[in-house]
Amino acid sequence: MTTPGQKPATFPDGGRRLVIYVVYDRRGTVEEFVRYALKGMRDDAAHILAVVNGPLDDAGRALLETVTDDILVRPNMGFDIWAHKEGLAHIGDRIAEFDEVLLTNDTWFGPVRPYSPVFEKMNAREVHFWGMTDHEWEPLNKFTNEGELPYHLQSFWIAVRKEMFLSPEWMAYWRDLPEMPSYFDAVLKHEIEFTKHFQERGYTASVAFASADYPTEHPSLFNADLLLADGSPLVKRRPFFHYPPFLDRNAVIGRRTADVIAGYGYPIELMWSNLAKNVQPKTLNTDAGMLEVLDEIEHAPAPDRRIAVLAHCTDPRTVDHILNRLEQIPVDFDLVLTTAGDDQAGLIRTAIDDRKLAKLTSVDIRTIPTKYGRDMSAFFIGCRDILESDRYDLVVKIHSRAPRKRGANLARYFRRYQLENLISSPGQFSNLLGLFEREPGLGAVFPPMMHIGYALAGRGWSHYREPALEICERLGIKVPFDGASPLAPMGGMWIGRPQALRLLIEDELSYEDYAVSKRDGADLARVQERLVPLAMGELGYHSRTVLNQEHAGIAYANLAYKLDQLSITPPGYPLEQIQWLHRAGWAGAGGIVAMTRMYMRLNHPATSARLAPIMRPFVAVARIGMHTLRKVLRRGRPIEGEML
Repeated sequence: MTTPGQKPATFPDGGRRLVIYVVYDRRGTVEEFVRYALKGMRDDAAHILAVVNGPLDDAGRALLETVTDDILVRPNMGFDIWAHKEGLAHIGDRIAEFDEVLLTNDTWFGPVRPYSPVFEKMNAREVHFWGMTDHEWEPLNKFTNEGELPYHLQSFWIAVRKEMFLSPEWMAYWRDLPEMPSYFDAVLKHEIEFTKHFQERGYTASVAFASADYPTEHPSLFNADLLLADGSPLVKRRPFFHYPPFLDRNAVIGRRTADVIAGYGYPIELMWSNLAKNVQPKTLNTDAGMLEVLDEIEHAPAPDRRIAVLAHCTDPRTVDHILNRLEQIPVDFDLVLTTAGDDQAGLIRTAIDDRKLAKLTSVDIRTIPTKYGRDMSAFFIGCRDILESDRYDLVVKIHSRAPRKRGANLARYFRRYQLENLISSPGQFSNLLGLFEREPGLGAVFPPMMHIGYALAGRGWSHYREPALEICERLGIKVPFDGASPLAPMGGMWIGRPQALRLLIEDELSYEDYAVSKRDGADLARVQERLVPLAMGELGYHSRTVLNQEHAGIAYANLAYKLDQLSITPPGYPLEQIQWLHRAGWAGAGGIVAMTRMYMRLNHPATSARLAPIMRPFVAVARIGMHTLRKVLRRGRPIEGEML
């Protein structure tokens, strides 16, 4: 260890703090949570430099100008570390005018608690540099699976005093900073090395909230609520977008964290808007616990909302399924019902008149000229005028169709599951409306993906993913896609704000588009179902899933049992079981080719990776051959050309 040229010092009274804050936005703009974070810091910062990784539009620049002193726009290379390097170069010799430089970024929400108490606490410490949080030493580096993971301050917030940032060691560190093309480079070459590098050269470090004071080695990820209770002014974004099975393995409960954040007065809608735009919808729904189980007892009077029920029914014999639910709505609503022809419209009108629904204020029955697109074309085209107007705060999109090829029992349960989870009783519906009242950024609610009687789990995208990507490219939707199955109203029913659907409404499709897609096998209606949360997320609206109490009990019990059965053979916790199955890869029908490939992937991964490009054509031929052989054996006849 060497001795630094200057002893550690406190932050002087009347001292000047430079903040270099790095921003990255995939859309080239800046969100309101950034303004809120920097506005709260103004009293503790003499100069704020925003470094923008990537393009910056006029709206983003205008927002930053309200809370910063200078803006530097640079290519999005090297993550926030190289942005800090260029920010320091941009300040240049002027850095000597400051007593402390704070290197931070937009990977956190705040201030949830005030900044000042933390600055005051750390101002009094004689240190060369300090961080908001740290990470304990670990005997194994989990990023490389070899060597140790050194103790380090987390790089999202590191403050450095003048005695260090004017030193030759500081200059040399940034001069020799290696390139960082990947996230793991940023972690391995900077985050876990920075603290060790300067401590080995005699510089002293401190931390505002030490991991040693918390029950885990990584409190910013695992114990955000405890950090806030101790006065931390910020919360990392990662607990709301990290891999859900990992957070599950460590019992990280994002819903509680969100409640704590809101309880301290942070404008939680800023957080939900940012996450909805940038996180896979199903990951956010899982990490933040955004499934609502609504009971039947009204907890507050139903808010006064302008509501339109947009229902689709092509078979008058099934209209009672819709009317039975509409009887449970405790507030005034208009009904717009789409159907297939004049004869059906007359029968449906009679059924509605016979019911004399107490809260029904008007009825509009419309005929749709085609069967293509089913309820989705009826909604987006047949009811476009309603969706484009500002007449309604909420639309209830429901229908009476059910799967015809899966048997009567499944059809019965499908209708019950989809309809009753949206409208089961006056109390439940009032509580559902209360969600929209409390959350201005809530775009839609819908039942979770149905798993009783269905095998959608793990394959919800199926062949609809590519058409969905094409539509998102056309509409400018940049919300990241979920993995195997999307968070989506895959039964085609939801309740939501019309303005949250603007991107899909403005995509002026025709009935012929639905017909063409059906003939091509893409089925535009099913693709659109899967796009609803993504289109809403692009505009900053988040989605929630809803169940009533009865269906929550049914669904959980069945899902828990199936999970228990699936967990019998894979080793470890669910996280390890999932990782093991992913490493094994596609099992196919369990034939010799698939089993051999799985064995190689699990036990000889390096060899498997090298052989994969070579073996792929042979595997395809073998798969076709085995498929042909199984067909022949099932039919009980010899292979063509085989001697009897």
